[in-house]
Amino acid sequence: MKAAGDVRGFLVDGFPRNQNNLEGWNAEMTGKVDEKFVLYLSCPVDICISRCLNRGQGRTDDNEESLKKRVVTYNSQTFPIIEHFEKSGQVREVKSERPVEEVYADVVKLFS
Repeated sequence: MKAAGDVRGFLVDGFPRNQNNLEGWNAEMTGKVDEKFVLYLSCPVDICISRCLNRGQGRTDDNEESLKKRVVTYNSQTFPIIEHFEKSGQVREVKSERPVEEVYADVVKLFS
C-alpha cells in the first residue's frame, strides 16, 4: 500500500474475518485510515454451495462437506463482524444471487 503512491483508496478483500482480525485492524489502523464502507455480498447458502461446486477451479476443498463446514465457520466467526459494522452504518449490502452483470453494476455504483 505504501508503494502504491497517490491512489484514491484500496479494497481490502475478505478482511477482517473474525474478532481477532478486527482487533488487530483496529489496533494498527485506527486514525490512519478513512474507512468508507464494508461491502457485503449476500447470497443464500444453497446458491453459494452450488456456485463453489460448479466453479471448476479444481480446489480439493470444493466438496459439499467442506463447504458446509465453511458456512458454519462463516456464521460463527465472520457474520458477527458484519453485524459489528452494521451497527455503525458502514455496511453496504449487494444481493448477489442475481446474474453477475447485475451484481457488478450495483458494486460499481457503490464505488462511484
